Amino acid sequence: MSSGWPNLSDLIIDKGANAAVGMVGAPLDAGSVTPGRCDLAPALLRATLRRIGRYDVETGRELQTQIADHGDVPIAGLSIEEATGPIRDACMASIRRHELTLLVGGNNAVTRPGAHGLADGARLALDKVGLITLAAHFDMRDTSAGLGNGNPVRALREDGLPGANIAQIGLAPFANSAEMHRDANEGGHLVVTIAEVRAEGIDRAVGRALDHLRHCEAIAVDCDIDVIDRGQFPGAPGARPGGMAAHDFFIAVRTLAAEPRVKLIDLTEWDPPLDSTDLSALTAARWVAECLAGFEARPD
Repeated sequence: MSSGWPNLSDLIIDKGANAAVGMVGAPLDAGSVTPGRCDLAPALLRATLRRIGRYDVETGRELQTQIADHGDVPIAGLSIEEATGPIRDACMASIRRHELTLLVGGNNAVTRPGAHGLADGARLALDKVGLITLAAHFDMRDTSAGLGNGNPVRALREDGLPGANIAQIGLAPFANSAEMHRDANEGGHLVVTIAEVRAEGIDRAVGRALDHLRHCEAIAVDCDIDVIDRGQFPGAPGARPGGMAAHDFFIAVRTLAAEPRVKLIDLTEWDPPLDSTDLSALTAARWVAECLAGFEARPD
């Protein structure tokens, strides 16, 4: 029943119902470079959906697409290694049922099982899958000490995801190492810094990413929320001053969700206790609206 004005909570339906979009919560906080409570993010996002309306005054359209909520993957207390299989399987099941899956983390370590779930769900080899990251960091830390939220891209490369299948947008100065930058360039990643986003515009950055992955059959998008300027999203431990403007982030998400090859979009690295206001929660919930708006703009 509507709460009095059309809002996103109206669109959430039972996991068993038919819907074009599915949602999977992955409340993973293990292995974070900065320990925190990213595990609280999926529940707070769901609770905040009632504060985001469905009508877009700029387009004159009201969101209609329902979301089958598969709930949270039961991974409390598990390590990243232990949680990888359950998250992958939940994503795979959702991708096989729905045209688009929203994966709500949790820290950035959920991106790797999400990409594997896409490959398995779409019945593709990993080298047919593309990855676009909206992130301040390369996420290419060494894996010799194990998996963490700082190395999902490195781990996917080691799993067999070609560097040419990776496009990274929003990389921040003084937040990465020369070795990671060199490895990304030599591996064939498209690298778009935050300065390039400001100079060329977010539309061009996203267009370059999609063109870079034109050979890929399916695409996963990692919305590492630390790409947003820290003043506009204080609830991300890895965010930096000078990051992406929230409005550019929204444009990027909507544009990418409109691409039919995009089968999974994740939201990661939101640590709710870091923000005593509701700014981060409202921004994260708006991400859902932008995903739906883009999805509804896909060609018939």
